[in-house]
Formats: sequence, C-alpha cells, structure tokens
Amino acid sequence: MPNQTLLKRFLIWRYKHISQKNFVFLLSIIIGLLAGLISVIIKNITFGIEWFLETITFSNNSFYFIFPIIGLWLVYLFVKHISKQRIEHAIPSILFSLSKKDGLLKRNKIYLPLITAPITAGFGGSVGLLGPAIASASAVSSNIGQLFHIDRKTRTLLISCAAAGAIASIFQSPIAAIIFAIEVFSLDLTFASLLPLLLASVSSVLTSYFFVGDGVLFSFDVSDKFVLKDTLFYIALGVGTGIGSIYFYKIYFLVYSFFNRFKTSKQRLIVGGLTIGVMLYFIPPLYGEGFGFINDLLHNNYIHALGKTPFDSHLDNIWVVIALLIGITIFKAIAMTTTFAAGGAGGIIIPTLVMGSALGNVVAKVINNIGLNFHVSEANFTLIGMAGLIAGVLHAPLTAIFLIAEITGGYELFVPLMITVSMSFIITKNVIEHTIYTKELAEKGALLTHDKDQSVLTLMTLDSVVEKNFVALHPEMTLGEMLHKGVAKSSRNLFPVINENKQLVGIILLDHIRDIMFDQSLYESTTVETFMQSPPDFIQFEKDSMKVVMRKFQSSGAWNLPVIKNEKYYGFVSKSKLLTAYRRELINFTK
Repeated sequence: MPNQTLLKRFLIWRYKHISQKNFVFLLSIIIGLLAGLISVIIKNITFGIEWFLETITFSNNSFYFIFPIIGLWLVYLFVKHISKQRIEHAIPSILFSLSKKDGLLKRNKIYLPLITAPITAGFGGSVGLLGPAIASASAVSSNIGQLFHIDRKTRTLLISCAAAGAIASIFQSPIAAIIFAIEVFSLDLTFASLLPLLLASVSSVLTSYFFVGDGVLFSFDVSDKFVLKDTLFYIALGVGTGIGSIYFYKIYFLVYSFFNRFKTSKQRLIVGGLTIGVMLYFIPPLYGEGFGFINDLLHNNYIHALGKTPFDSHLDNIWVVIALLIGITIFKAIAMTTTFAAGGAGGIIIPTLVMGSALGNVVAKVINNIGLNFHVSEANFTLIGMAGLIAGVLHAPLTAIFLIAEITGGYELFVPLMITVSMSFIITKNVIEHTIYTKELAEKGALLTHDKDQSVLTLMTLDSVVEKNFVALHPEMTLGEMLHKGVAKSSRNLFPVINENKQLVGIILLDHIRDIMFDQSLYESTTVETFMQSPPDFIQFEKDSMKVVMRKFQSSGAWNLPVIKNEKYYGFVSKSKLLTAYRRELINFTK
C-alpha cells in the first residue's frame, strides 16, 4: 500500500509538471540505459560459461560432442521445474504482443531470456544473444509502461526503444538500431518516434561504452577501396546471398517440421543435442555465437577461424578451405534451427551474420582462385556477405547497410553494400513474402506492417464487434410462437435459428416474412424451418482475421454475418459496427 500511494503521488506530480512528450523522452533514456545493461549482462554470463568450459576442457573438440546436450538438458530442467513457461522466439512473440495484447509482456519475460539463452549459447548452442536481449529489454519497457499507465501506442514506441537499445549496445551501432526498430517493428518515421529511438540508442551505447569500452565489435580497417570493375562481382555476391537467404528460410521450417515428428520434449532434446554435437565436432566454428570466427575471416586468418577439425592436414589446399567454409554456410542454419527445435533459446540475427560472413568469404576465394587473374578483397566480401544475408533473411535492407557500416567503421563500402543488399533483398522478397519472424504471425492475421489499413485491421479484435442481443429461434417453432417469443421481444429485424446443440441452421429476416406475419391461418400450420434461409456467409471466430471478415462482407454484400465459435452460434457482426470500430481504431492509431 505505501508503494502504491507513493506511485499515485508521483503520477499526480508528473501530470502537473511534466508533459507527456517530455515524459516519453525521459522514459526512452531510462529504457535505453536498462537495455544496455541487459545486453552487457547477457553477454558476460555467456562468456563466463564459455570461459569456464574452455578452462576445464582445454578447448578439446571431443567435449563439443557432449556440451550441447548438457546445455539443452539444463534449459529443459529450468523450464519444466522452475519457470514452467515454454520458450518463445523473442521478436515474433513481441510482435504478437504488440498486435494482439496491446504490448503487454509478463514480468517473467524480463529474466527468463537472461538464464536460458546464456546456457544455450554458452554450452555450444549455435544461436545468438541479440534476440533474448531484445526480449528482456522489451519486457522491462512494457512493465514500465504499465506502471506509469502509458497508452498502447506509446507503449509500442517504448518497446521499440528497448529493441533499438539492445541492438545499439551489442553492436554499438545506434543508427542501425533506429532503422531496425522502424523496419522490423513497422514504426512510422516521424519526429515523435525518431527522437525517443535516438535517445534510447544513445543512452544504451553509452552504457555499453562504460562497461566494455568504445571499440567496434569487429576490428577492421578498410584497406581495399571499391573499384568499378568489381561491380559485377558484388552483384554476384548479392545473388548468392539472396539464394542463401531463401535457403536459410526454407531449412528453418524444414528442420522444425522434422523435429515436430517427435512426441516428447526429451526425444527432441536428445536427437537435437546429439546432432549439434556431431556438427560441432567436425565444424567447431558452429559453436555458440561465432563472433571470433567473423573476426578471423576479416583478418584473413581462416586457419584459426576453422579451428581444429579432422581435415587440418589438408588446409594447405585452398579448395579444402573453401569446402569447409561452404560447410559452415550450409550447416550454420541447420545447427541454429536444431538448437531451437531441441528446446534451446536464442536469436537468429548473429547466426545470420556468421553464415553471411562465410558465404561472402567463399565467393571471394572462388573468384581469386579460379585461375582467371581476378582479385577481390576477401575481407570486404566477408563484410558485405553479412549485409546481404541480413537484408534477405530479415527483409531489412537499410538495417543491413548501416549495421555493417557501423560495426566495422567501414563507411567507405557504402556503394558495394547497396549493390549487394539491394540484389539480395529483391531476390528474396520476390520468392518469400514473409520472414522467419513474420510468417506465422501473418498466417494468424497478427502482423503489423507499414500499411496503416492493414495494421488497423490487425489491431482490431473480432470479439469487440460481435453483437449478441439477438433472440434465437428454433426450427420447430410455429409461426405464432416465433412472433410472440421472438419478434415481439426483439428490437432487431434478424433472427438466428439454432438447433438443440446451439448450432446455427439458418437465419430469418423480418422483411422476408412481413407479408405473411399477420396471416393467423399460418400461425399453427407453418414452422420457422419453412421461412429460414442460409446466411450469405459465416465468420469463423477462431480462424478468420479482421481482414478476412472485411473481405467476406465485401463479397457477400451482407449487412450482418453470423459468427461461429467452436462450431456453435456465437452472435452477429454488423457492417455498420465494424466500420465504426475501424474508424475509431484508425483515429487512435494515427493520432
């Protein structure tokens, strides 16, 4: 009670002395600081686990076979006995919350990713930490918004600030963080949204600087400038990363489909853990996040990047090296998805960077060694390969360009970045409409986009427009009973006809019986079944999105459509109420 009284006093003081705009600015700074702190914590916990395991095993590859199973088993025990909450993918769960739960995230989402993700990645799970950091920071932001009674639209902005802050802290890239929030969270680029995102990103970067210094994530200086004659090669890299992005998407859902065949979590854990262990034994760079692998490629130290493998004696042959890098390109996506499907927690952005760096390096090495006297910068192709894959996998081309430019300090590569990223994005977008993040949300009708009409429909809920004040009739009722028990007691001119199981079998419109309703000779000789007719269409409560509902009204020309829930009559939706709700939501969304 004392805490609630104090909060009320603060809220009253805030309403009197701090404007809503300035209060949002203040909250965005606080959220940025907290997001930066969360990112530092999750990285340090993971690095601590990795350091401990390396210390006790002396980096012996043989232990890579067993570590993933141990990590997945620890996560399984934690989820089953402590958290009792199934692991969700970070960004899709946030996007679903924004569209269908008013941006409300549970408090346990704050700490759960800080435990499950470091255990998964620290023990060798081939996943990233950025997604879990975004999830935790977003949960902090959501709960702060609830504490201070922030409205839904502002809460969405603050959650986007949390995501931007996590990215800015991990990659020390504030501009890319802002663009990511706009591209992935479908924010409008206005001053009202831009300034809070900027404040959150800057405060998060400063937090990162305070704890880990101001060095860029990848130590790299651009020594080979872009030359015009390499344009075709960068176009080829764009095509390659576009194909790689499509492969990434396809293999993700294919692996999940395979693991869904197993009936229990334990079976998925054992099969997944053993599979990851085998891959790590033969391809050690698949272990964990893989930042060290990228840095080694950038410095042309591919021997160290590949680690100890059964093929060490053949690494003097460049084509063996290329084959191993191709293996990393192919198996990184498989290892990552297997980790998820087996019960691990993590993100996909950093694995995408690892796969892109390997693919870019492969393309450069092939160009340089096919014997046609071509030469390109392998380091530059490594960088730009990362951007190409990010653009294709996330459908976020601007994020890809600025992310790679910022984390490497390589702004000199803007032109080749734009060439490769645009090619990759065009190819992927023409083949795949949605990303790994958004596919299932789009199928549920829960995806927010930059299309305002579509977003407004997504934010609307069917339950809010269903009307239930209709008098139900039964097929065996006589005309007289219908008039006395139905028409006389209803203000509506529409009547659902339901059977004993409450299933809709037809409807009756008052206009259709008006010419005979006063003919008393029919009161006992005719029944409701005689006059009822089939509705022009049905609305399936569990299946139909608001976009589908709108389409059904348009195609049927009806003013009212019945709603079926669990195969039983539930109510009606009227076109007038639907359009009124749409206009109201549109005003709230755009104000």
